[in-house]
Amino acid sequence: MAITINVYTQSGEKSGTKKLNDAIFAQEVHTGLMHQAFVRQMANARHNISFVKNRSAVSGGGRKPYRQKGTGRARQGTIRAPQFRGGGVVFGPTANSNYSLQMPKKQRRKALFSALSSKIQDNSIFSLKEYSADIKTKTFSDLVAKLPVERNVLFIIPEKNEKIEKSARNLGHVKTLLVNNLNIADIMKYRKICLVGDADVKMAEIFLK
Repeated sequence: MAITINVYTQSGEKSGTKKLNDAIFAQEVHTGLMHQAFVRQMANARHNISFVKNRSAVSGGGRKPYRQKGTGRARQGTIRAPQFRGGGVVFGPTANSNYSLQMPKKQRRKALFSALSSKIQDNSIFSLKEYSADIKTKTFSDLVAKLPVERNVLFIIPEKNEKIEKSARNLGHVKTLLVNNLNIADIMKYRKICLVGDADVKMAEIFLK
């Protein structure tokens, strides 16, 4: 069975349907693989900024706080030891931690196709024939209101398009994304996906090499 989606004009009117590539949009949905790809993307985007100073990194404490014997207290070598206030921290987070994860390219592609196929099954993908209006947020917002969008929408564009990108960037429920930047996290995050122009053809050129 051929996979088809509705095509809309920039005035928000339905103008027909478009057939999609089965190799991308008609694949078996592997939720486990999608989850693995999502976790990998989130882990690789993580910035390790949390760290503490150990006793060697804390300033001060160059001499003994008191003499070795005769005070009745336990011997101490520096006030920067962990048991003192202001001393170093033991077993705290360091900036050397590496959270990155690896995943084979074929599995990443399969997870991406699974996510897109899942959106097709949910009837959550449609197409915008073209957009050539002036760069204006209000105009683009009015168009989105006429499209089958309930909550939020991801516009996938085949190439740089300032009219779409600049018109949409101030809309909190709208995001634009180039085909070559397509990723599992954005596909899963947005309720609806709009393929602008020949975005599906560009997908086939990039992901079906």
